[in-house]
Amino acid sequence: MNTPVKLYGLRVSYYSGKMEAYLRYKEIPFEFVTLNRERMLMLRDRTGAGQMPAVELADGRIMTDTTPMIQWFEQRHPNPPVIPLDPVQRAVSLLLEDYAEEWLWRPAMHYRWSYRGDRLLLSRKIVDEFMPDIPAPGFAKRAFIRRRQWGEYVRRDGVNATTWDHVESIYLNTLDRLEQIFTVRPYLLGRHPTIADFGFFASMFRHFGEDPTASAIMRRRAPRVFEWQARVWNARTSDIDGAPVNDLPDDLDPLLQDAGDAYLPYLNDNARAWQQGLKRFNHSVQGVQYSNVPVSQYRVWCLEQLQRHARAVPDDLQPQLRERLQKTGCWDALFEIDNPGSGYDEAAEVPFRGRKVHYDNRVS
Repeated sequence: MNTPVKLYGLRVSYYSGKMEAYLRYKEIPFEFVTLNRERMLMLRDRTGAGQMPAVELADGRIMTDTTPMIQWFEQRHPNPPVIPLDPVQRAVSLLLEDYAEEWLWRPAMHYRWSYRGDRLLLSRKIVDEFMPDIPAPGFAKRAFIRRRQWGEYVRRDGVNATTWDHVESIYLNTLDRLEQIFTVRPYLLGRHPTIADFGFFASMFRHFGEDPTASAIMRRRAPRVFEWQARVWNARTSDIDGAPVNDLPDDLDPLLQDAGDAYLPYLNDNARAWQQGLKRFNHSVQGVQYSNVPVSQYRVWCLEQLQRHARAVPDDLQPQLRERLQKTGCWDALFEIDNPGSGYDEAAEVPFRGRKVHYDNRVS
């Protein structure tokens, strides 16, 4: 693949940073194309989803949604793999990736838009990058962005005085768990970045690592995590040396326990709400009540995909996977709903067609 692909995104975007880091690591030539309103509408028309990032191939086809895009690229650039070849490692790393991307979304939005200094800075960055051609005063555009982002991604996603501390604890606990891991090895599973690293990188780089409040916390509380995000950003396959670990280190268990205790139960509540035809639902996680949060069809599909990855593990290795997921509280939660029934991607068009990844197609 010598002709550069086009990566459509923004330099402040959660998922754009993840995809950019992956392409850099695999040394796949690409041109970063800054999104604007016109390009966003084009992506919606071509892929069904006006969201970032998107990748345009040399033949003109356009892909959306980072995890399916990475899986597509891995089939064509397999060495070294970021999705482990070992079936158990593969299933666990994909679970960690999904947990990191989806469960850290709420605290990432909260830290960006709940704190005054952060929202003032980020509204300016977004307006300067995404909206320079809109004929309106800068202060008005910035105020619009602040109001919309806080309303859509903080207030309407259940963040309030009751849930505030719990939302922040998700970030703080994740920092503590990652800090312990990076004291003994450079990446989550060993000497090579894997899909799990890129999953955590999505929030840790462009949000937690750059937004003022969250970044200051990371530098003080978890300097090795701050160092790791630079290591992922600078990693290249041509520089990788040595073999990855051949097992799943025990220090991954606290992250898996977080997934089993909080994220997977949320996915089940979301799936039940979807099955009932609801647009919003209430759910309790770790003793904290979240009220009137949006139902996400995409996250029902996430649950289906996690089940599919686990079931794909060969029969002779199923006991190994089950033991690991049972002891961390993931196994029963993962299969609590036998058929989530997302109705997402029924025509198997992903990554070339997509729908809303979160609740609405907005700049993150």
